[in-house]
Amino acid sequence: MIKCNVTVCGVIGRDASIRTNKEEKSFLVFPLRVMIPATGGQNTAIEVDVSKNAAGEDTAGYRNGSRVEVTGTMYLKRRGDKLYFNLLAGEIRTAVEGAEDAVKGEMAFRGKVGQHIEEKKDKKEQPYTMFSAFSAEKVEDGFEYQWVRFFCFGKEREEWLQPGVRVEAKGELTLSAHNGKVNVSCKAEELAQYVADSSNTNQ
Repeated sequence: MIKCNVTVCGVIGRDASIRTNKEEKSFLVFPLRVMIPATGGQNTAIEVDVSKNAAGEDTAGYRNGSRVEVTGTMYLKRRGDKLYFNLLAGEIRTAVEGAEDAVKGEMAFRGKVGQHIEEKKDKKEQPYTMFSAFSAEKVEDGFEYQWVRFFCFGKEREEWLQPGVRVEAKGELTLSAHNGKVNVSCKAEELAQYVADSSNTNQ
């Protein structure tokens, strides 16, 4: 599970439209193009699929090329080599003049720790821990895995933090790109071992 409470600033990539889901609920939808920082200095564009309850909404207010700021809940979904960003908007507003593209907010993560856990010290000799963990999602007959890089600053590594252990984490979300691929990382402010409920098969 990867769920993020975010504010995203970007440019609408196509005029908004109204769609109806299986429950006959209507949603306003449009793609939002957002530039994120990339190694090498060249920013990389991602596309965030924005949807909002259509009640009281008019598509005329959301035109291709308009710069907006969207606050809501974003879910990350991995499908093969592609990572999808689905943002369920609570509020959409015109971006203030000069506002730069950004994805800012907090991630809530549940998943399993990878093989490599690094214990380091910063310039002030303060300890911190780095590790990667993946969230698994069942898709048809298999699973899709999304990795997140975690940084835990200002404290020693917990004894229970071992490869293969399930974790729950919350912290600041960061998106960046390297060679055209999006990297997801989190500065963990809360980190705990996750004990799964036997009735819940989701990670």
